[in-house]
Amino acid sequence: MFRSLKTRLRAIQSRFSAQEEASPPPDPVPLGANLLDNMIHLRGLCQNSSDFLTRQIRIGSSTLQFLMMEGMVSQQTMSEILLEPLLNQPFSPDAQPGEIYDFIENRSVLATDMKDVYTDEEVLHYMMSGFVVLLMDGLTKGIAFGMQGYNFRSISEPSNEVNERGSREGFTEPIRVNMSMVRRRVKSPALKFELFTLGKKSKTDICLVYMTDQVSSRLLREVRSRLQSIRLDMILTSGYLQPFLEGKPWSLFSDVGTTERPDVLAAKINEGRIAVLVDGTPFALIVPYLFSENFQSLDDYAHRAYYASFIRMLKYISFAAAILLPALYVAIGSFHPELLPHALLFNIAAAEETTPFPLMIEALIIHFLYEIMREAGLRLPRSVGHAVSIVGALVIGDAAVTAGLIGAPMVLVVAATAIASFVVPSLYEPVSVLRFVFIILGGTTGLYGIALGGLYLLVNLCSLNNFGAVYTSPITPLSLTGMRDTFIRTSFTRMQKKNVRIQNLPGMEIDNSQNG
Repeated sequence: MFRSLKTRLRAIQSRFSAQEEASPPPDPVPLGANLLDNMIHLRGLCQNSSDFLTRQIRIGSSTLQFLMMEGMVSQQTMSEILLEPLLNQPFSPDAQPGEIYDFIENRSVLATDMKDVYTDEEVLHYMMSGFVVLLMDGLTKGIAFGMQGYNFRSISEPSNEVNERGSREGFTEPIRVNMSMVRRRVKSPALKFELFTLGKKSKTDICLVYMTDQVSSRLLREVRSRLQSIRLDMILTSGYLQPFLEGKPWSLFSDVGTTERPDVLAAKINEGRIAVLVDGTPFALIVPYLFSENFQSLDDYAHRAYYASFIRMLKYISFAAAILLPALYVAIGSFHPELLPHALLFNIAAAEETTPFPLMIEALIIHFLYEIMREAGLRLPRSVGHAVSIVGALVIGDAAVTAGLIGAPMVLVVAATAIASFVVPSLYEPVSVLRFVFIILGGTTGLYGIALGGLYLLVNLCSLNNFGAVYTSPITPLSLTGMRDTFIRTSFTRMQKKNVRIQNLPGMEIDNSQNG
């Protein structure tokens, strides 16, 4: 029965795949010499959209047509840098298109960013990216001028990766601004930006960022191959690309990192990694990414080594507590009360005697309510978001205990767990799910179930391998050089003696040859 159902599903899938392959996107149409025909064709492609703007002028005996998208171009820049110099240039009364084109290309600087366009697809792509496209009657090509003037959010402090002594600049939405922020920090010719577009309809600009003297050529080929295999219609944020860059097997933990700080990105690419910038989102993807990097922050390298090591260990302990503390409380209270001191055991028994639910049900209910209120506070407007915290304090705190629904020790455990889970914000998603899993294991099988669950989690972490990079390196396989910046951080006087590249760590299957 299952075999026949599987065969039928495969047949349906192959039918849909054949239909998609049977209707490929239309090929680009080259521009013709007749300006009127080109304009009719382009207007037809845009279906007379209201934001499709044109401006026609005559120079000598030639007709010029400027094409742009409303709101994407700076009208002042276009007038001062493009239109006025062209109209004030003393062309002959019978100036031909070739003469005007030669002046623009070879004898003037009407824009710092000029590109030749030859097809309708190129014309539309540049127009929708904030360029002004010039077409001339009698020429089978046009010129795109970079005149971007759309509004965007200014550079501000990152909202997630907050620091004390580092830079206050974070990525913003336009990809060109993000590229310039990285270039300001890495003034080396080895820094390379590789631009291309993804998304059949969105035509989103994607940029690979890497150091040519550090990155592995094999790693670069694999990243390019995975990105070029994407067939999505729309790519609106970096989260659309992340599943295509993640490795296998399946895990709650992601081996693709994210950052909204240009200084963090600069540090990662100097270790041989590749960053992916997506136009329209202030987050960059980093591949490959290691588990230990979730516990690193920019402030670790601003403070002295002993304090940074203390904070690093605190993060590891908080991560373990956020996952295991409620489960241990439920398991010990339900199956192993002999492990508790007598005074604490009597207090827990007295608190739980008045509650109608067992410990496991209590823990699941209160954590579920906490996740609901957290999501509500995250999605509500800021003007009313504070109301959620007030309600949460009343519901989870005083009212629940007074009504006898939840024991006071359980409220304390939930509060400690919630605080610990925010110490490592990049791992909040797997922590929130694993917390429920371990509560169920602890409430049904006791400490034995928690031990088996923890063992399975460790095996899953060790099995993750993306682009040939072992996710748990340098902890396993052990690398003494890599351990200088894992559980503890040594001083820069010791770290400067050897620059660690990710392909040089033990167990890595990344080609050590550099990209030329």
